[in-house]
Amino acid sequence: MNTRKSENIYQEAVKYIPGGVNSPVRAFKSVGLNPIFVDKAKGSKIYDVDGNEYIDYICSWGPLMLGHSNEDVLSGVEEIIRKGTSYGVPTEIEVKMAKLIVDAYPAVEMVRMVNSGTEATMSALRVARAYTKRNKILKFEGCYHGHSDSLLVKSGSGTITYGVPTSPGVPKDVVKDTLVCRYNDLESVQKIFKEHGNDIAAVIVEPVAGNMGVVAGKKEFLEGLRTITKEYGSVLIFDEVITGFRLAFGGAQEVYGIEPDMTCFGKIIGAGLPVGAYGGKREIMEMVSPVGPVYQAGTLSGNPLAMYMGYKNISILKENKNIYKELEQKAIKLENGFKENLEKLNVKGTVNRAGSLVCLFFAEGPIENYEDVMKCDVEKFNIYFKELLKRGILLAPTQFEAMFLSNAHTDEDIEYTIKASYEAMEIAFDK
Repeated sequence: MNTRKSENIYQEAVKYIPGGVNSPVRAFKSVGLNPIFVDKAKGSKIYDVDGNEYIDYICSWGPLMLGHSNEDVLSGVEEIIRKGTSYGVPTEIEVKMAKLIVDAYPAVEMVRMVNSGTEATMSALRVARAYTKRNKILKFEGCYHGHSDSLLVKSGSGTITYGVPTSPGVPKDVVKDTLVCRYNDLESVQKIFKEHGNDIAAVIVEPVAGNMGVVAGKKEFLEGLRTITKEYGSVLIFDEVITGFRLAFGGAQEVYGIEPDMTCFGKIIGAGLPVGAYGGKREIMEMVSPVGPVYQAGTLSGNPLAMYMGYKNISILKENKNIYKELEQKAIKLENGFKENLEKLNVKGTVNRAGSLVCLFFAEGPIENYEDVMKCDVEKFNIYFKELLKRGILLAPTQFEAMFLSNAHTDEDIEYTIKASYEAMEIAFDK
């Protein structure tokens, strides 16, 4: 596999960009490589600057459910660009997009567009604090909610990968009101609420954790969170940046049958463009300026390009809900193939799947929380990753991320992935 051009670009990149990348996991450092640089992508494939072709299971970290450069999504985008990319004043497409989200999520009565998942979670927590007149928030070990200061406490993929449970530069006074519990452990939540319940403004949770691999919240755990937050008057926030419109059209809350008080969305509502949103019950969202006193603003929030792309993407999913069934069938095929490989090679591993999210952990299961995930054999994964890359399979370059499928992935893609996975695993475990 020739990577000469990627290597040259990387050597230039490190001169001007920290680590040569604009997001840490892209650096490929955890797998002992330098990054590949992408030239283009189409369907289920990514092509790097050296002309190498890869079956892509990153899919821009989730939003590309219809694959790369989908013609139906892209149709008409040139006209939008010619009209203007940003105005700083309202456009009708923002209203259409908001209505589409509200119609899809009964728990969301009003929604505010922002520019990223980080901005969505940060803003939602600020609103929750104002609404409850409380300061403390509760999150879960291994759940990642973006890089705002108060949430960088035992967070997910990037910080797990580099072994940093909290980030330097975050003042102790900022995180003193952030409480951390064990994921899928309701007893730990009940205990902390007994001690701090009247001071807890919000509980924020990934209903399916997607930044420590794939770890689904147990139904009784999530139902317990709903019960205890109602009891204490705390705001329950579902971070659906990964699961929103992907796990189902109505996200994890549709699958679990649980309505949170607030919901956060990410790049899927922009078809992969930089965008996010937070929404919830009307009385909570009316705390947001200019209606209420909670200030939050953004020049590019609801920009017409992201709104147009997102509206097209979500509309296609709404009109073709069979896509979800097709995606799950593909994911089940991949899951079963991985399980068969583990059995044939007598390798200790666990495959977790939630809808079209799949993760192969090199550790004995069950994998239900951060502690379980940290038992993984990262060295074996790194070898496995490199061998898959040689065979034209692109996974996230860390053990602690999900594999994302799109409806552009073919049966042939999946069958080849299972075969290549067997070969890579055989080498990694020297069978």
